[in-house]
Amino acid sequence: MNIAVPTREQREAKLEGMGCKRKRVEDIRFTQGKGNYVDDVKLPGMLFGDFVRSQYAHARIKKIDASAALKVPGVLAVLTAEELKGVNLAWMPTLAGDVQMVLADGKVLFQSQEIAFVVAEDRYAAADGVEAVEVEYEDLPVLVDAFKALAPDAPLLREDIKDKMIGAHGPRKHHNHIFEWSMGDKDLTDAAFATAEVTTKDVISYHRTHPSPLETCQCVASFDKIKGELTVWGTFQAPHVIRTVASLLSKIPEHKIHIIAPDIGGGFGNKVGAYPGYICAIVASIVTGKPVKWVEDRIENLTATSFARDYHMTTEIAATKDGKVTALRVHVLADHGAFDACADPSKWPAGFFNICTGSYDFPVAHLVVDGIYTNKAPGGVAYRCSFRVTEAAYCIERAMDIMAQKLGMDAAEFRLKNFVRREQFPYHSALGWEYDSGDYHTAMNKAMEAIGYQQLRAEQAAKRAAFQRGETRDLRGIGISFFTEIVGAGPSRNCDILGVAMFDSCEIRVHPTGAAIARMGTKSQGQGHETTYAQIIATEIGIPADDIMVEEGNTDTAPYGLGTYGSRSTPVAGAAIAMASRKIKAKAQMIAAYMLEVHEDDLEWDIDGFRVKGLPEKYKGMKEIAWAAYNSPPPGLEPGLEAVSYYDPPNMTYPFGAYFCVMDIDVDTGVYKIRRFYALDDCGTRINPMIIEGQVHGGLTEAFAIAMGQEIRYDEIGNVVGGSFMDFFIPTAVETPKWETDYTVTPSPHHPIGAKGVGESPNVGGVPCFSNAVNDAFSFLGSRHIQMPHDHWRIWEVAKGLGLHG
Repeated sequence: MNIAVPTREQREAKLEGMGCKRKRVEDIRFTQGKGNYVDDVKLPGMLFGDFVRSQYAHARIKKIDASAALKVPGVLAVLTAEELKGVNLAWMPTLAGDVQMVLADGKVLFQSQEIAFVVAEDRYAAADGVEAVEVEYEDLPVLVDAFKALAPDAPLLREDIKDKMIGAHGPRKHHNHIFEWSMGDKDLTDAAFATAEVTTKDVISYHRTHPSPLETCQCVASFDKIKGELTVWGTFQAPHVIRTVASLLSKIPEHKIHIIAPDIGGGFGNKVGAYPGYICAIVASIVTGKPVKWVEDRIENLTATSFARDYHMTTEIAATKDGKVTALRVHVLADHGAFDACADPSKWPAGFFNICTGSYDFPVAHLVVDGIYTNKAPGGVAYRCSFRVTEAAYCIERAMDIMAQKLGMDAAEFRLKNFVRREQFPYHSALGWEYDSGDYHTAMNKAMEAIGYQQLRAEQAAKRAAFQRGETRDLRGIGISFFTEIVGAGPSRNCDILGVAMFDSCEIRVHPTGAAIARMGTKSQGQGHETTYAQIIATEIGIPADDIMVEEGNTDTAPYGLGTYGSRSTPVAGAAIAMASRKIKAKAQMIAAYMLEVHEDDLEWDIDGFRVKGLPEKYKGMKEIAWAAYNSPPPGLEPGLEAVSYYDPPNMTYPFGAYFCVMDIDVDTGVYKIRRFYALDDCGTRINPMIIEGQVHGGLTEAFAIAMGQEIRYDEIGNVVGGSFMDFFIPTAVETPKWETDYTVTPSPHHPIGAKGVGESPNVGGVPCFSNAVNDAFSFLGSRHIQMPHDHWRIWEVAKGLGLHG
């Protein structure tokens, strides 16, 4: 009887490795409601905590009276700054080198700031206790306008550092000033502008918005007084960093702190840092000897946890009359709120904003960023972007459109003329980055051909003519965005958090039966790590992805890692996976050589095992090799088949993309209609095309929300306007456009598998694409720059300002 030998294609298909559209294994539990979230954690005797929050944006606290609250049935304790001072926890360090009040100490600096933490037997008693706490305030002048923050008469916000004129990032030039950060050559840039044939200068503001993950921030803290051990379950994007911070704050040895991040309902940067709720829950557990749960509500999440953006970018481009850029000059006023709590690497106070030269070959550039304090919630997280890259992309893509308009050039042709050319890679930008690889012209030309760009422009011209004849009240805008992102934060020479280098890690153990478990230092919040990480391992060591378990989020089992944000999972952790896999493959080759009685150099890898060169029938698969590793390893070789890799990347990775948006706008109502949105991404090697497409769809939906209405606004006295989903734009399936996706592949030359990362690219490229479409619609009427967000009312106001009504 002949037994059919699987073909090469069948063996590859069985692995479901890189390039396979493998279904997400996570979805089995999520779609059946079997996920395990923080609020599902229920421990014996568990208590609940809730915050008293400030109704004022800036006020002195004259008195806190908790006596009535302590009489509420079920309320056990009320923590204030005075109690926290007793354990030296009234202030906590931020990731940006600043310090932040855990509970308001003497004054409040933003609306919804935490003032007291009520601990009770259940949530309802805690809420009643919060209502019973009486706080006496004295109003102080409020500062919410970033452009007034450095005025001589601006109110003093941070009294704790009023005499400290040297901050974590150098000299401070005003009591509301945090830092000044600059990059590039000022003299050469100024000289280029002095002799430029054409220049533009515009204030391009990226409004304050919020990641608004599906699951709010929350934790359960449980302190074991007998063992002196602390266990915290929480919504943590970087569990190991939280463990280190908790140890530094509490003085509990790090080996006695156990951080567990179960399933997380979205992160988007909102869950990177440490919040007062974590600290207060830990303190309350230590004080009461019982587990304490803290779960914030939606309004608290939107008004008090880390915001995103709030960058005001004065942007100048110099160019020749025929459309060749010669210089870029940018000054940023960065509104950081009441405390500098940005989640940026320590050496980069403005993140990676110096990617603002984008995809273009600027000979010279100069950038200055001034960080300032205001009476707003602190933060500045990388909301689905890598450390201010979205702001940078918006800045340059709007500015390029403005310059093209001034030159009378087509926006696409202007970009093509100024792209970094393929032969220039690795490319050194004028602001200090080394772009790893790219083929911008190929991507742009493919995109233009796919959408029929010239035909779209002809249709737009006809529509404009009809509008001017009074035959239609619709305008058509064609938005273009060609972005280069910088992701994969990790090179230890320039990236760290609180002094810990931003490497990442992987531990792989192959069991005797040939199945495997991989433990990671990252933490998925919906990116599909359990699916794609297994695919990398499957390709590297020939074990089917279905036989590989991926585990994250438990600091007791996972090797130390810096977590998931800034699109660093594939560029850094993915590389650690590949390197750990290759260590295992090297040992497996030694075992296979012993089993086949040949020298290691006589073997070659063949999908899922090793063959003897020239003798293909002499073969050992990984299942056999794994069994031998635990049963009969070669003499002198220790048993087992496992490896750990800590990967410190030599460089960032630079994914890029070409996006086009076709939008019609009714000038009488401000209502817009997205006719078409096409997104071409180049993320290097593609691990799972289906997951990539899902990531692009999700990122574009968030970009759509941000550009077209999502905003955290403040009135003149610091009240949050739009602090609930009644006012904060969250697109549903009704509003969300249909997305067309496409790709090119330009592998990263320094990454073990050539991957670059893609999860954040659609947000980075999508926001300027939508905004450029709105601006393009009105550009032929003389409009130069329309600030985001572009909701119906603001679009109507633009039309009114251009005299299009009546």
